[in-house]
Amino acid sequence: MKKVLLYVFVLAALLLSACGSSAEPVATLEPVPAEYAGQTNPFGPEAASAGAAIFKMNCESCHGPQGHGDGPVGASLDPKPKNLADFQAIASDDFLFWRINTGKAGTSMVAWKGILTDEQMWQVVSFLHTLK
Repeated sequence: MKKVLLYVFVLAALLLSACGSSAEPVATLEPVPAEYAGQTNPFGPEAASAGAAIFKMNCESCHGPQGHGDGPVGASLDPKPKNLADFQAIASDDFLFWRINTGKAGTSMVAWKGILTDEQMWQVVSFLHTLK
């Protein structure tokens, strides 16, 4: 009987430990404001190289060269910059364009509207889709 209880206890402990996860929870994205909702990238993958140059100049210091949120400036920020390699897989193009355009309150993500053109921001969105 004691062996059975021990077996059940160990099995329960293993099952409970398997339920925990060290991975980040799946993000629930804010709704895209009407002004940006439904906008589509006028560029395809061919714009990624132009977007890479823009990203390198303006975004890499915080988000890192591969967009993992590990840039040298990003290390000192709170909250840390997003891992864009993961984030771009769950965010729509209109969401990415909106966030680049307007920034995000409560973070160090600045608004690029007035600094980058819409074309440049869409090129960055194209580049973000190349990140792994």
